[in-house]
Amino acid sequence: MNIKVFNIRLDKENCQQDQTRMNAFLDSVEVKLTSTNFVTTGTTDFWSAVVFYELKKSDSKPTEVIELNEQENEIFTALKQWRNDLAQKLGWSAFRICHNSHLISIAKSKPQNLDELKAVKSFGETRTLNYGDDILSILNTF
Repeated sequence: MNIKVFNIRLDKENCQQDQTRMNAFLDSVEVKLTSTNFVTTGTTDFWSAVVFYELKKSDSKPTEVIELNEQENEIFTALKQWRNDLAQKLGWSAFRICHNSHLISIAKSKPQNLDELKAVKSFGETRTLNYGDDILSILNTF
């Protein structure tokens, strides 16, 4: 198992850039476990995230571009906006709620109930319990 550490700086200049870099990495590997801590140094505050991962199997293509049709892209955009708004409200980084790859899978599969949402690859029980109703509400608008 491999380990990578990310620091997500909270200032406007760096936060989005740090999140984008981490999301790109997360989309390219198979995440096994994550751990986060809030760090205060007296001058700088940031989230430190440790990612335990394995390389994706050789039959998957980490550089593969996932194409979304127009409706899937609209759903993905709405889900991303919801996730980013919730993260901001909670004072979290967006990846703590769910990764872009999860949102893309949801946009493509369009689950109609909590059981179908739970079956989305890498989404699982906990995220379904925490965010399932919100996600289904968004999907029902399409």
